[in-house]
Amino acid sequence: MNKTIKVYPPGTVANLVCGFDVLGLCLHQPTDEMEVTLTNNKQVIIKSADGYALPSDPALNTAGAPLLEIMQQLNNDTGFEVLIKKNIKPGSGVGSSAASAAGAVIAANHLLGNIFSKEEQVSFAMFGEKVASGVKHADNVAPCIYGGITLIRGIFPLDIVSIPAPELWVTLVHPQIEVKTSDARQILRKQVLLKDAIKQWGNIAGLVAGLMKNDYGLISRSLEDVIIEPVRSILIPGFDEVKKKSLVAGALGGGISGSGPSVFMLSKNEATALAVKKEMNDVYNSIGLEHHLYVTRVNEEGMRVEW
Repeated sequence: MNKTIKVYPPGTVANLVCGFDVLGLCLHQPTDEMEVTLTNNKQVIIKSADGYALPSDPALNTAGAPLLEIMQQLNNDTGFEVLIKKNIKPGSGVGSSAASAAGAVIAANHLLGNIFSKEEQVSFAMFGEKVASGVKHADNVAPCIYGGITLIRGIFPLDIVSIPAPELWVTLVHPQIEVKTSDARQILRKQVLLKDAIKQWGNIAGLVAGLMKNDYGLISRSLEDVIIEPVRSILIPGFDEVKKKSLVAGALGGGISGSGPSVFMLSKNEATALAVKKEMNDVYNSIGLEHHLYVTRVNEEGMRVEW
């Protein structure tokens, strides 16, 4: 008999300004909705629940590719049917591909009796990220699967560290334009100056230490990117103004969410996060660009699962 499970994979913020490909956090909103059924047909069937044009070939689908890897490892007659409602649109910078990949893997793991560790689940989900960007990276799928804030110390072999953190509010704006992860990677410099690398290493270490010590001042000082943001920010209309006004409103700091175009800001409390939301809204209204806004907290629990 077929078994079916529902999962609600959340959006994620990758990089956390200075931690390109090594830091990420899990959000409460937005979330995708997925229904995954275990079958005895050795195939993966992908369906869209909302008419969004998803690739039907599982090898080219961010949810399908990880399931194919799971099936290859199991080497039996197991198969999966996946129904996806994409509330996190591709190219948003809020971990759309990771949500599909991690959602598929967590659902499959539950259906199979929780046979895979969290690290193994991340390893499978990274195949979905490779479909989306051409590169295996875990800074979105790891927080989606683990919850909270994660550090990817390495991926060969995979080494994931959950980072304890104080209460943090996240204000996120998604301008309604698309920035493909693969395109955003293409424009990055292949070499960086040693002085910039040293500054970036200090900021990453400072941010991790600030989170673990509940030191908001250190967190704020460390939310600086001297390597990626100066290049990628040119793809995002209103970025400089959003960042400037958010800091004036009291945000600890922030920057590009993943590869953009979404922009996130961290705050100590809800009141500040709402003040930041108003500033973001004003900036995008002034330039006439449609946008979506979210005010949420860091999601320590991770993905919601329903039988």
